[in-house]
Amino acid sequence: MTRTARFTLHPDFTVGEVNPRLFGSFVEHLGRCVYTGVHEPGHPSADDAGLRTDVLDLIRELGPTAIRYPGGNFVSGYRWEDGVGPADERPRRLDLAWKTTESNRFGLAEFIDFVRKAGPEAEPMMAVNLGTRGVAEAIGLQEYANHPSGTELSERRRAHGDKDPYGIKLWCLGNEMDGPWQTGHKTAEEYGRLAAETARAMRQIDPSVELVACGSSGAGMDTFAAWEATVLTETYDLVDYVSLHAYYWEQDGDRDSFLASAVDMESFIEKVVVTCDHVGAKLKSDKKINLSFDEWNVWYMDRPNPHEVEEWQEAPRILEDVYSVTDAVVFGTLLIALLRHADRVTVACLAQLVNVIAPIMTEPGGAAWRQTTFFPFAQASRYGRGTVLDVRVDSPTHKTKKFGETDLLHATAVRADDGTVTVFAVNRGLTESLPLEVLLSGLELTTLVEHSVLADADPDARNTLEDRNRVAPHPGEGATLTDGTLKATLEPLSWNVIRLA
Repeated sequence: MTRTARFTLHPDFTVGEVNPRLFGSFVEHLGRCVYTGVHEPGHPSADDAGLRTDVLDLIRELGPTAIRYPGGNFVSGYRWEDGVGPADERPRRLDLAWKTTESNRFGLAEFIDFVRKAGPEAEPMMAVNLGTRGVAEAIGLQEYANHPSGTELSERRRAHGDKDPYGIKLWCLGNEMDGPWQTGHKTAEEYGRLAAETARAMRQIDPSVELVACGSSGAGMDTFAAWEATVLTETYDLVDYVSLHAYYWEQDGDRDSFLASAVDMESFIEKVVVTCDHVGAKLKSDKKINLSFDEWNVWYMDRPNPHEVEEWQEAPRILEDVYSVTDAVVFGTLLIALLRHADRVTVACLAQLVNVIAPIMTEPGGAAWRQTTFFPFAQASRYGRGTVLDVRVDSPTHKTKKFGETDLLHATAVRADDGTVTVFAVNRGLTESLPLEVLLSGLELTTLVEHSVLADADPDARNTLEDRNRVAPHPGEGATLTDGTLKATLEPLSWNVIRLA
């Protein structure tokens, strides 16, 4: 019998406050994320702007906050001017990043309209092209989007139908500029200098903008850490965040290592924090650079595309991973990893929002539905608000090929402003239930509100067009809260949300 996993919660032992931007997402001009995803004029649910209201309903249920746009690799070849003005007059362009054709029917104004309809906390997170363009184009976009009136670019926006400025506060200074695959790829020295020049110019327009410098595209890059150190040496006093990107998938049937992916994610975060603070110490600065984990997800990069796609096709079916229960449990551990580092990870974006490695899928002209990964994100966004409590587990372990001995329990807890507490917990064990005991010290909690479980007898179960509701959370059985101790049993391979009041 598996021994009990335990931890203690106390209100005096905390990690930090959750920034709502931790629950951000990402809309890129890639595959069907935009076209037939969020935007499909002629669909039975489309509003006057061509946005699918069935998708908007699901997005509001999902609860994303900061929404990053327009890329991603796409942004490094993007001319922002192509996406403004009358849609029928916009040029068609080749997108080198994904070997597709971009119609530009959906552009900046359409994106801002989408964000305003995507929920009360949704805000734009705009990326500028520092791959094939530079300072002048970045500040031109900023002026068009944010300056009230009285200049050529602000008056152009007003002439295009938007009298009021868009008020974009959060900006990405390029995307994955360390990657040789990136159009306009640069060395750390080249990018650091360009990012600093762009940041200086953008702050001349508005000193209050929040800026994200490109970090490494992944911890496995040969230049990892040295890249961050060089870029931040150039930009430390000019930017607010450095970016991180990470994707995980099951490789060679090694499910135990896949389930432990968050071990790698937490290590990545901690190494970037150390690098940032080292640069700050060298510069004798008291400023703290925060982290923007603005691309993360489960993504099967090595899985063949089941759809036939031709080069330069418009909005092809690419990167449309269909997620299993196992994928959703791993996805939940990645959310837990972000929450466990909420003191420094203050922006995070699930990549992406619709159709492309996404929690929401659509069929052109047809239905929209929730993938298995939808549920952990929606629950975390709803209940993961407040102060993250310091969780240090005493857990049984098992051996993994990639990460050695790994805890079967991965968990965090968030205390809301009203004193209620939500425990997020994953049992990484494939076959055995995991008894859990949580000592609640100084929290004055007396009621078990809910124990929600995402698990299934078939770990490969998925939601599909043909069976859209195959997988959904169900109530857990047997949890108790007595005399300040929570006891529960976590099903094998399960994501658990336990709410206490």
